Amino acid sequence: IRDRGGLVLDCDAIYHELLKTDKDLLAAIEARFPGTVENGQLQRKKLGAIVFNDKAALEDLSHITGGAIGRELNRQLSTNPALAAIDAIRLFEGGLNKRCDLTVAVTAPVETRVQRLMARDNITEEYARNRIAAQPSEEVFSAKCDYTLRNDSTKEAFREKCLAFLQDLGIMKA
Repeated sequence: IRDRGGLVLDCDAIYHELLKTDKDLLAAIEARFPGTVENGQLQRKKLGAIVFNDKAALEDLSHITGGAIGRELNRQLSTNPALAAIDAIRLFEGGLNKRCDLTVAVTAPVETRVQRLMARDNITEEYARNRIAAQPSEEVFSAKCDYTLRNDSTKEAFREKCLAFLQDLGIMKA
């Protein structure tokens, strides 16, 4: 979508940017999870060790971050782009799905997800598995979404699958 001029809103990336710029967000996280912010910087692994092992704590964090992320999404979508995609693990819980014309679950085998997380975030296998275990199952996403795409191959193969999918829907031209 981005390659074709569309706007892609990655909620995880927005969250990480807000951690650098939104002091109120950091203060709210520190207030709920004392010791996770040091010298104005979120200690992500320290916070992750808490929230990925405690569903109530994860819900609290999602509540804290959801408002800030939602405001930034609204700001970026206010430009009324012709084509936009929202990448959000909590699309339905945060009500962001109401902003979408259609929803797509992107799934991958657990082992593939573990390896990708470890490589992307430079984390241990145990930490990656805890993060995945804290998320809803891919069956939950598939049941809630209008479509499901399986991402179990290379980036290029998945890119081609996405382009074909968007072309089949009439969203993009070849």
